[in-house]
Amino acid sequence: MGEKKKLKVVLDTNVLVSALLFKGELSKIVDLWERDRIIPLISKETFDEFKKVIAYPKFSLTGNEIKTIIEENVLPFFEVVEANEVIKDVCKDRDDNKFLSCAVSAGADYIVTGDREFCELGKFGRVKIITPLKFLKMFD
Repeated sequence: MGEKKKLKVVLDTNVLVSALLFKGELSKIVDLWERDRIIPLISKETFDEFKKVIAYPKFSLTGNEIKTIIEENVLPFFEVVEANEVIKDVCKDRDDNKFLSCAVSAGADYIVTGDREFCELGKFGRVKIITPLKFLKMFD
């Protein structure tokens, strides 16, 4: 019997930060990549945003804690994508276009986002855009 195809997934920054920092429903996403059930994707642009957000004072993380999260929880598991498909003027929030660029460039199956406006797109090309809870239900 063939092995199930692992889904290629782009996680928006808020989903990624929540999954890594808070013990709750979204932390199950970390388990999915650690157990090799999904292939999380990241580009230079999405990684730069992640590094900026995770350093926000509201998270109270030290430089060493941030370095540990990146080196132990992100880099060993994420596939780094060259976002050569530049997407512009699709999302109402221009900052979201970089997630589309990453997903399209890598041939991703899904973008997982909690952003309602982004989810309203539903799909871009063959990339489906869904909420974290709908994504997690696929693995129940």
